[in-house]
Parts: sequence; structure tokens; C-alpha cells
Amino acid sequence: MASANDMKAHEGTYGSFIGLLKWSVPLIALIALFVIFIIS
Repeated sequence: MASANDMKAHEGTYGSFIGLLKWSVPLIALIALFVIFIIS
């Protein structure tokens, strides 16, 4: 098992990753919709 220090680092990294994902996925979807709109 991972030590407690490793779990704290993991939780911090995971939280940052989820926060970034929460903003980047909708942004990428909007960019894709914009490109599809421009092409059509």
C-alpha cells in the first residue's frame, strides 16, 4: 500500500487534474462546434 504522504500527493494531483478537466472539456467542445459551424 502507499504511505499516507503518497496518498496526500495523489489526492492533490487528482484534484488538480479533475479541475483542469472540468474546464478544458467544455472549452474543447465549444471550439469543435465553432469549427464545424465555420466549415458548414
